[in-house]
Amino acid sequence: MKVDIEGVPKVIIERSVRARYMRITVRPGSVRVAVPAGVPLERGRAFALARAQWIQRHVAKIARRAKAHEELLRYLPPMPERDKARHKIISRCEDLSKQTGLSYLHLSIRNQKTRWGSCSAQNSISLNIKLARLPQELLDYVILHELVHTRIKGHGQEFWNELDTYIGDSKRLRRKLKQYIPEHL
Repeated sequence: MKVDIEGVPKVIIERSVRARYMRITVRPGSVRVAVPAGVPLERGRAFALARAQWIQRHVAKIARRAKAHEELLRYLPPMPERDKARHKIISRCEDLSKQTGLSYLHLSIRNQKTRWGSCSAQNSISLNIKLARLPQELLDYVILHELVHTRIKGHGQEFWNELDTYIGDSKRLRRKLKQYIPEHL
């Protein structure tokens, strides 16, 4: 099912067996409303229309961000070969782990669309292979961010204070990283 909202490319309402509640996902060029099984698609349509202004704002925000991102891409080096990219990220993670004393159980390098990295409850770290294309300070920021999660799981003040002891001004680096969109690298 589709819905027309002024200024929005296309809004698709679709059933999701994984969804527990209705969710709106805004991506460049499309908006998706996930409707849980057992909920009529018409309720998803009404949900989207009721949130039309929110959708319009987020579509505009993503369009601005995508345009700025295209400018940034002009200054980035090309993506290295997969093996070289993996080696760069793995060796840097090992170096930073040794320097900080923050250890992890397992490291995986994956090609992800929305995340730069994650750390599981068991201290397994997953990093996006596209980090190999970013400036060194942002690669280090993401790795250290995940390494600190091996010690502190949440994003409370204690986490940010700990991260700042290793990286300096983490808020500045966080803002800088948000300029890049993993899906478009």
